[in-house]
Order: sequence, then structure tokens, then C-alpha cells
Amino acid sequence: MSGGVYGGDEVGALVFDIGSFSTRAGYAGEDCPKADFPTSIGVHIEEEPSEMGAEQDTSCGRSYYIDTTALHVPRTAVELISPLKTGMIEDWNAFQAIIDHIYSKHIKSDPSLHPVLMSEAPWNSRAKREKLTELIFEHYNIPAFFLCKTAVLTAFANGRATGLILDSGATHTTAIPVHDGYVLQQGIVKSPLGGDFITMQCRELFQEMNIDTVPPYMIASKVPKFSCRSPVDLLYLSHVLSLWSVCVCQEPVREGAPPVWIKKDKLPPVTKSWHTYMCNEVIQDFQASVLQVSDSPYDEQVAAQMPTLHYEMPNGYSTDFGAERLRIPEGLFDPSHVKGLSGNTMLGVGHVVTTSIGMCDMDIRPGLYGSVIVTGGNTLLQGFTERLNRELSQKAPPSMRLKLIACNSSIERRFSSWIGGSILASLGTFQQMWISKQEYDEGGKQSVERKCP
Repeated sequence: MSGGVYGGDEVGALVFDIGSFSTRAGYAGEDCPKADFPTSIGVHIEEEPSEMGAEQDTSCGRSYYIDTTALHVPRTAVELISPLKTGMIEDWNAFQAIIDHIYSKHIKSDPSLHPVLMSEAPWNSRAKREKLTELIFEHYNIPAFFLCKTAVLTAFANGRATGLILDSGATHTTAIPVHDGYVLQQGIVKSPLGGDFITMQCRELFQEMNIDTVPPYMIASKVPKFSCRSPVDLLYLSHVLSLWSVCVCQEPVREGAPPVWIKKDKLPPVTKSWHTYMCNEVIQDFQASVLQVSDSPYDEQVAAQMPTLHYEMPNGYSTDFGAERLRIPEGLFDPSHVKGLSGNTMLGVGHVVTTSIGMCDMDIRPGLYGSVIVTGGNTLLQGFTERLNRELSQKAPPSMRLKLIACNSSIERRFSSWIGGSILASLGTFQQMWISKQEYDEGGKQSVERKCP
């Protein structure tokens, strides 16, 4: 390693992309991450030795439950927290527990063998960048490190160095202009309308319709389903149901009655935060399966004529959803439609894009309009890109050529910043960009400001 430049092409670099909703990690050069699990983690404050499956942090007496499987087991006194707030690291102990988990359970290799490229929010503060650099070099003793903005990585994943990145994730929707691989900070526009906002709208809809959101962990069994192909089947079904309901529920099943399900016995008393997270997973499945963005601004009469979609909840309750399918996602594009938000100043998705481009220099606006890249799990709602394209076509100046870039694959849309990192860290020309351990030892944590724009 001459002159402090990292030259470790022979060992695979790692790419970490830790977002508000999920964490992705894997080897550079691969087309999808090795690990993909929720960023939210279960925390148990220790009073006595913890059970198996917990990852302990002896410095603060906590046990962490990380990854999908560990998170879904109901436990007493386990609170659910997220280490990030508005995309920036807030709880450093919990963040470190996620990194430890990636190394021990997914990478299964010594951290000192692999350089690490990590994504960060475009508005990350200098203090947090320096603290992260210090943690990575001092605690994990890695050979080289690089910090890159998520928007820049998304642009690279789509083969662009210049473009407007519209990222609609769990906590917010942002438009981030990127020019020649650099984020234009003055043009970043954020709106708090994201996946969590849609989840909240769905929860209110269920309350209006008196639908109980029962997470699967509570359900032991529910009324069996039969397909009736003849009058004999129908007679048999009614007989079975009446017997089943009298034996188990001590009352007959009535037409239009709530679903009959049996609650698991011996469930531990769970915390409110954990139960809410499990309920949200049910609602998020409903979002992905049922909701659809309208082609044009929401119209009650048009929505009423839309074909309905049948959906069954985990507890067996099923019904058809019609106009609601279009009404809920409409809030992303036109917040004035949302109850309780009247007179709000929040921007819809189309306005976020045009406002962001309008805050950039005249010279680069054609390049941004000609490369609007759509990313984030929220954009996978049916009809999202078509509606956005239509809105931008109406708002864009006539002289601008508009081009919307949206990957068809849900994997590419959700993992775009990780894929960009995978491409970047495996390029031969990138190897001189790393902050090497030698450079860190000589220049300290401030070297991240000098080498990582």
C-alpha cells in the first residue's frame, strides 16, 4: 500500500445500505444483496441472563433481536426501535448491533479482511459522518472505507451520472438532484408523505369499516374454507360450520358475522411497540396487494366504477375493496384529499420533483428533466409511475424533454442504492478512492470530508 492508497483488489469489498425500513448488505460485484432484513430491532433491557437467540451488548446491558425470524417471536418486555431517524443514525449502540449481526450471521468473515462502502442520507451531518468513520475504523479495524450518498448510488445503478432521483421510501419522499456524481444540496426537497403515511391511512380505513387488524402471531386457527361445487357440497359445508361453531365457539356462525378465529393460548404479554409493528406488517401486505394509484386526479364517480378487489385478512375476514383502493394512495399526489390535512403545505410527489429541479441552475435543468429516476419501495404501488409521468408531462416546461426511468423489477427498485454501491466498489478505477487505514491513521476522522463528497 504505497502513499496511503488502498490496493486490495484481491479481496471482495462489502456494501452496506442501511435504510429507514430495511437493511441490505453483501459483496460488491454481485447483483443482489446477501442480507435483506428489517432495520427495526427488538431491544430487551437486561435484568437477568437472556434467552437463546439474543445478541447481547454488555456495555449497556441490552439484548437485541435482529433479523426477520428473531423479530417475529413474541417476547415479554421487548421494545421495537429503529437506530435511524430521518435517515440519519440516532442510536449508535443499536446501529452497531446491526453491523455486528451482518458480520456474524450473513458475511461470516473477519471485518479486517474487507473494505466497506456504506450508503448515507444526502443530508447527513458532518459530525455523524466523522463518528461513523471512527466507529468503522477503530471498532472493526477494516482496511478501507468509503461513504457515498444514496442518490448518487441510485444514479449509478441506472447508468447515469446526472439525474433527478425521486426516492419514495417508508418515512418520506425526496427529490435529490445529482450532477456529474455529486448531490446538489440546495435542490433537495423532502416531503413526509411515504409508506408510513399510507399505512396510517389504511389503519384509519380499517377503523371506519370496523375491521380488526389481527397479526398472525395471535391466531391459532380459523374457520376452514371449502369450495362448494354442488348443492351437496353446500349442505355439507353448512353442517360442518354449524357443528364447528357450536363445539368451539358455543354459538352458531351467522351470515355476515365477524370472522371466527381462535386466539393462541399462553402468549406472553408483548409491548405496544412490538404489537403495532406486527399489525403494520398486515397493513403493508394489504397496501401492496390492493392499493392502486389513479391515472388522473381522484374522482369519486370514476372511483366508484372501478372493479373491486377481494382481500382476506389473516384472521379470515374477507371483503371487496373498491373506491378505497384509489382514495388512499391519492394523498401521495394530492395531499389536500387527506382527512385532517386541510390547509397543509405538504407537497405531492409531482410538486416535489418540479420544485427540486426549479431550485437548480438553468443550465442543468434539461439534464434533470431528461433523467428522472424513480426508486424506493413505495413507488411499487400499482400505477405510481404512470401517474407521475402524466403529472410531470403537464408541469414540465414545453421546451424540456421529459424522461422517467423506473426499473420494472421490484428488486432493482427496492435495492437500487445497494446495486449502485455494488457496481461502484467493484470498478477498477474506484480503488484509488477508498480511505485507507493508513490515511485514517494519518489524517484522522476528518479524512471522510476530504475524500467522500
